[in-house]
Amino acid sequence: MRHKHGYNKLGREGSHRKAMLRNMATSLVVHERVTTTLPKAKELRRVVEKMITYGKKGEVHHRRRAAAYLYTGEAVTKVFGELAPRMKERNGGYTRILKRGRRFGDGAQLATIEFVDHKPSEG
Repeated sequence: MRHKHGYNKLGREGSHRKAMLRNMATSLVVHERVTTTLPKAKELRRVVEKMITYGKKGEVHHRRRAAAYLYTGEAVTKVFGELAPRMKERNGGYTRILKRGRRFGDGAQLATIEFVDHKPSEG
């Protein structure tokens, strides 16, 4: 039974799972939208919401925690300089997950995860 199980393993070993989530979190912060499978998007939401909360707190300790997790300094700067101020009035719920149908090759459920105030570019 999976009662009170803390997270989805996503069919990977721990180090691979952590590296994948770090990479996806960095990409989501930089691009503000990522398309992936639904289970990965749900796990990514947990990580990114913590990063935005760190950005809202804004202390040196929180900046170092975010820098230790995200892969690029550009992503850390964006969390603390751009995303956190945009989300200052929100008490959580910084991302949304939109279901996108099934993947052609294996039929996996696809989803797009984005920030709630993300404006799609024209064109």
